[in-house]
Amino acid sequence: MDEGDFTKARSILFPRNVLAGHGVLEQIPEVCRDFGLSGTALIVTGSKTKDVAADIVTSRLTESGFEVQTIMAGDATEENLKKVECTAREIGATFLLGVGGGSKIDLAKMAAKDLGLEFISVPTSASHDGIASGRASIKGEGGPLSLDARVPVGVVADTSIIVQAPYRLLAAGCADVISNITAVKDWEYAKRLRGEEFSRSAYSLALYTAETIIDNADLIKPNLEESVWVAIRPIIISGVSMSVAGSSRPTSGSEHMFSHALDMIAPGKALHGEQCGVGAIMMMYLHGGDWTRLREALAKIGAPTSAKELGVTKEQVIEALVTAHKVRSRFTILGHVGLTHEAAERLATITKVI
Repeated sequence: MDEGDFTKARSILFPRNVLAGHGVLEQIPEVCRDFGLSGTALIVTGSKTKDVAADIVTSRLTESGFEVQTIMAGDATEENLKKVECTAREIGATFLLGVGGGSKIDLAKMAAKDLGLEFISVPTSASHDGIASGRASIKGEGGPLSLDARVPVGVVADTSIIVQAPYRLLAAGCADVISNITAVKDWEYAKRLRGEEFSRSAYSLALYTAETIIDNADLIKPNLEESVWVAIRPIIISGVSMSVAGSSRPTSGSEHMFSHALDMIAPGKALHGEQCGVGAIMMMYLHGGDWTRLREALAKIGAPTSAKELGVTKEQVIEALVTAHKVRSRFTILGHVGLTHEAAERLATITKVI
């Protein structure tokens, strides 16, 4: 091969079918057949989502001639992942369905990758953009791990089911997508300063989803299926942007590092998307952008904008800001040195987080 010949290549995996809207859960058998799926399905679900959606999926698939088994899974931990994989092997599962919130879908997509099986994502809530992505967050002994997982072959998002979930989850999902606006700024920053590999297509998709949620913040309200309809498309497309990039770069930057740091300092106090939204307010200030626009959009949706609303203390926010740069090696506006205690306190005060 002559010097200078172009040899770069990469595979991009997308969900092949995305069904979103009222009553689409009834179409599960057709979706499975369209993908050539047959044999035994293992449904990964939880106690709350079984009655709401998993039983419907089981009934429709059984009526259509599929063998169906269900596992009641807990949080997305390494231990529970092993249980799902063990069950799938024991029953000879030929494909998996994650029916539930983020943790159940993460378990299903990770098990599908490890077992070499296809996986269909059936969200019962929309608390973050992982419902359509090939990334999973699994809790290990040292904290949450962001891992490569199976991209769902299909996504079936029934707005009549998702609207029944606590509104806080949808608000958190919207906040997670809004935080893309600082993630892409970090990515562009790393490209300029470090020459990091960059995808303009993934960047544009992630930014589009954030702007769509911000522009439609007035329309996203509790107990309205129309609000789920407005939000679900950008939430799904946000997940697709990760497939285009081949990493979580377009949707995860300094604001996510702040969230992960807060998880270690004050675990269980707030939802992932809520923390990312608050983080984005502060990181947008560091980028010299319009942080008040983000804060106002989050407030309109009903997502937290302050430490008090997250249920954490001033000191915990400051500690998370100071330690966030250590969470992973990803280069962001925080750099490799991070913020001093004084700079972190000033940042959180100026942006009204504390």
